[in-house]
Amino acid sequence: MRDPPAQLFPRLTTLAKLFAADYWIVLDDVQFTRRDYQHRARLAALDDPRSWQWLSIPTHLPAGRRTTIREALIVDPMRSRRRTMQMIRQYFGSSPHWSTLAHAMDPVLELFATTDKTAEVAEVSTGILLNLLGWKGRILRSSQLASRPGRSQRLADLAAITAARSYLCGTGGMSYLENDLFTSRGITVTPFRTPTAGVWDSGRAISALRALMVLGPPTLADALRAVAADQGALRAAA
Repeated sequence: MRDPPAQLFPRLTTLAKLFAADYWIVLDDVQFTRRDYQHRARLAALDDPRSWQWLSIPTHLPAGRRTTIREALIVDPMRSRRRTMQMIRQYFGSSPHWSTLAHAMDPVLELFATTDKTAEVAEVSTGILLNLLGWKGRILRSSQLASRPGRSQRLADLAAITAARSYLCGTGGMSYLENDLFTSRGITVTPFRTPTAGVWDSGRAISALRALMVLGPPTLADALRAVAADQGALRAAA
């Protein structure tokens, strides 16, 4: 199980964590963070991952800093729709895999016409990538599930709801997570690590769209399955 907030066209490392999980619980009722990836993504050039630009959805926070992710509002949905497609086409339109992505983008573009919620667009932007890669897991939202307060307690409760045997945790989370709250419920906290060479070199910084357009969905899916298999080996050894 994995439960980060939805990111706009997420980074490759985030996408890999979700791909390796059976469940993704979207944290949609925690505080929105402006300087994060909840409403923006770094798009990088096909020939140079160091040449990148922010794609951002201008977002209004009705309750100021107390605004939760699900309450955040798109300032101008139709302008954001045009900007999103223009930038993605600019960066990836020359890829031999472009037609696949362009077709998959339809649910994201259509959503701009029916919602003003930033979180919904971000969630669907992640969902289309998972679908292209053949992910078979389920998506739930934390706002619809019962959990207790406390950072680690809440995550442990959410993991238990899915009957999880393992919680995939990034290296940052391992520094604060209270493992005993998971192990007391029979849940193993598994450190999640990804490769560092090739497309993974910039996997923590730029959107997974570049890797998708460089490798193509089948090859990227194979790479993600290999990473997921490594995590399975870690769980089995734990």
